[in-house]
Amino acid sequence: MLHRLKYLLLFLVLCSAFAWTTLPEDPDWGFFGHRRINRLAVFTLDEEMMPFFRAHVEWLTEHAVDPDKRRYASKHEAVRHYIDIDHWGERGSGFPHVPRRWTDALLWKAELLVVVEARDTQVWHVDTITHPSPDRLFSPDSRVLLRDQRGASVELQLGAYRSFWISNVLPQYYEDAILLQPDSLRAVGFPVGEGTSSITVRENFSSYGILPYHLESMHRRITKAFKDENADQILRLCAEMGHYVGDAHVPLHTTENYNGQLSGQTGIHAFWESRLPELFADEEYDFFVGKAEYIENPREYYWEIVLKSHSLVDSVFRTEQRLRDTYPEDQQMCFEERLGRTVSTQCAEFSAAWDREMQGMVEERFRAAIHSIGSVWYSCWVDAGQPDLRRLVPRPTLFAKSDTLDRAVQAGAIKGRVHE
Repeated sequence: MLHRLKYLLLFLVLCSAFAWTTLPEDPDWGFFGHRRINRLAVFTLDEEMMPFFRAHVEWLTEHAVDPDKRRYASKHEAVRHYIDIDHWGERGSGFPHVPRRWTDALLWKAELLVVVEARDTQVWHVDTITHPSPDRLFSPDSRVLLRDQRGASVELQLGAYRSFWISNVLPQYYEDAILLQPDSLRAVGFPVGEGTSSITVRENFSSYGILPYHLESMHRRITKAFKDENADQILRLCAEMGHYVGDAHVPLHTTENYNGQLSGQTGIHAFWESRLPELFADEEYDFFVGKAEYIENPREYYWEIVLKSHSLVDSVFRTEQRLRDTYPEDQQMCFEERLGRTVSTQCAEFSAAWDREMQGMVEERFRAAIHSIGSVWYSCWVDAGQPDLRRLVPRPTLFAKSDTLDRAVQAGAIKGRVHE
């Protein structure tokens, strides 16, 4: 009888342990945060845009999370949500050496693998890029110096090398292997020997994130959708753009230490961008952010957002560590009921203490994201010639339920980096 009682107690303990598991947080701002930000951005628009966006506010709200769902379906999606800008240099520098153009960024860190007679591989990389003056970085008359592993070098005109990339490399960006023709490289002055059997490109930049470049690309696509008066594309792209702009306002989307994994603070990502908004957004955040404003220079605008977010990274880590070191340990994590399960998450009082320690940083970035999203939608519409949105009607298929992304999420495997 005593043995049976021991086994029963052990069984109950194990059941409790499995019941108190920690569920993964919703990615990025949380599904709650992204949906709320998109929804509120609609109300920053002027009277000419408001009727169309207000009529479809529920769709824009619900589909704000599609990019996160796509991370479960496409290996190319994850890098669009972040940029580890500190991988490329010291914090606080403004990273002026990091190319602002997408093509320049790719060629900056790429390697050309030239195989000669199927036995000898030359690996060429960009050594330096020289500019005519400090205020003309990556201008067409800049020069690019490439070196191989043996020290051989060749200098090319950056403008010609960039054009080569645009014509020959970028169209293959999503291919498993980027293959080049020898004559295409010879045309820009690269010394390709007669015995060359193959040339491939090894791209080393994207894995550290492409967020600001993707924002600029999305900006162009939304502008085109407005010009084409394509209601389906406008709604789909605007909903997704809201997600990416929201991500750019999160400091932890701009650093290699994106989840505190390098500083012993694992879990800080979801704590900052999911737990705090879920607790305080509805009751404490001020959502009056004013009207959307026109963006004069989209590229500069998106980089300013990223750099502002990155300037807050040190504060995020310092305040969290200081609070964990001084706050009673048994009051940091609590159990809550969610969707019929008991989960472990940061206690409400502990979360409030960190929010105060950061002096409202999360609310400020939340508000800034709302205003930025509205401004992006508005600017794309203006650049498209301010088409009359009253005559646009989405096709019924836009609103038909699609289970493709949901099935991918249920499969439970993110393709690419998991940044929570």
